[in-house]
Amino acid sequence: MSAGSDLEKPVESPVEKPVATNVTIEDPDEGLDPAEKARIERRLLWKLDLRLIPWLSLLYLAAFLDRTNIGNAKIEGLQEHLGMTNTQYNNSLTIFFISYSVFEPVTNVMLKRFRPRIFIPIIIILWGICMTTMGLVHNYSGLMAARWFLGLAEAGLFPGVSYYLSCWYKRREFGIRMAIFFSAAALAGSFGGLLAAAIANMDGIGGKAGWCWIFILEGLATIVLGVMSFWLVYDFPDTATFLSEIDRKRVLYRLAADQQSSAEHEEWKMSYLWASLKDWKTYLAAIIYMGTDGSLYAFSLFVPTIINELGYTSTKAQLLSVPPYALAAILTVFIGWVADRTRARGICNIVMATIGAVGFAMLLGAKTAGTRYAGTFLGAAGIYPTISNSITWTSNNVEGVYKRGVTLGIMIGWGNLNGIVSSNIYRGKDAPNFYPGHGTVLGYLTVFLLGGSILQTILLRIENRKRRRGERDYRIQGLTPSQIDLLGDQRPDFIYTT
Repeated sequence: MSAGSDLEKPVESPVEKPVATNVTIEDPDEGLDPAEKARIERRLLWKLDLRLIPWLSLLYLAAFLDRTNIGNAKIEGLQEHLGMTNTQYNNSLTIFFISYSVFEPVTNVMLKRFRPRIFIPIIIILWGICMTTMGLVHNYSGLMAARWFLGLAEAGLFPGVSYYLSCWYKRREFGIRMAIFFSAAALAGSFGGLLAAAIANMDGIGGKAGWCWIFILEGLATIVLGVMSFWLVYDFPDTATFLSEIDRKRVLYRLAADQQSSAEHEEWKMSYLWASLKDWKTYLAAIIYMGTDGSLYAFSLFVPTIINELGYTSTKAQLLSVPPYALAAILTVFIGWVADRTRARGICNIVMATIGAVGFAMLLGAKTAGTRYAGTFLGAAGIYPTISNSITWTSNNVEGVYKRGVTLGIMIGWGNLNGIVSSNIYRGKDAPNFYPGHGTVLGYLTVFLLGGSILQTILLRIENRKRRRGERDYRIQGLTPSQIDLLGDQRPDFIYTT
């Protein structure tokens, strides 16, 4: 990624500015002039960006490619060769989301306890094996088993990396990095269409159909990435080996000054779980993410089929699925940059959700293939940027390393559970118009994503006004500085990002 001065330059927010609190970590650059400190900070961020973002983005590209390439395999004959009905095909999509969602909430705790450079490579190798076996199955039952274990193995990556990155960057820096990381999902859509079109030409080699080779080759590539990750994934800032001792202190100090207790060690306590479960933001974040994630899986799993039903051949449908994803990747990074600069994450969600709703309204109501194809562009543009923005929004507003991890796990797990709905709304009998599918996604975008974002923006602004007026100061009366820090985002001087 490009991590030039424009990305790293500290920007004063015109919207919210957190009030400084007690920082117990010593500033290793105390006494240096501001220009020299800024130069050191830019160099440090450049080092972090180069070491963390490109490889993690590549891993997520592989993850998203592996979970959605079944849509590409379908139009290359998977369903017919395995003798599956339309319902059985949708079941093979659904079972992934069951195991994926059920195990997702606990994975952030496992990531913290077993360390990223061990936990992440292991789950990558496991899902690569599952992916490869999908190309070796001979019937519906075998595909269902492979998809179940694929969801189980993949469950730890996305919430884990979302939480992991929030432990390295300040709140105003996190959004653009998360956006670049998640843009890999959109690139996976583009890359997946091109790759599937190429691999399908291997039909008959080794006695395997073209769709088999899509799974086998992509699964083997994932296993290689997993092995390499033992050397290319790093632990948390306090023990990361690629940083010098003084750079580790700089990272920890920056996070502490940004009011993030992720900068310090925490031991797991059940109180962190209860703190998340008692916080209204956890549930509203889950509703918002439900709106964007349910829409995402419907789009990514079925866009090749949707385009194919517009009258194009399978190869042309694979290729025509590339441009909407390319636009989505660009907008994901752009919205991440805008939201970091303005801290108006709610407004960004509202605008993009509206664009996505217009796109699916076009898919629902338009009659010509060209207009409906244009709707896929707007749909992708409205869905993909809101995934990373919603996660960053939640990360910005939940303080404490374990509470944030639990909250993100609940939020993302609930969102992915809606993949069960998404995988069953585009039914073969509804082709070529797919009215139930398009209508359901339109509802997800308008009710949950748009409506939830509007409500959370209003509630957070009301709460910020109360904190600025001193109406929450009673929470710290009689407490020591260390006890105040333990309040996390319930501290009266913690100002929410809206």
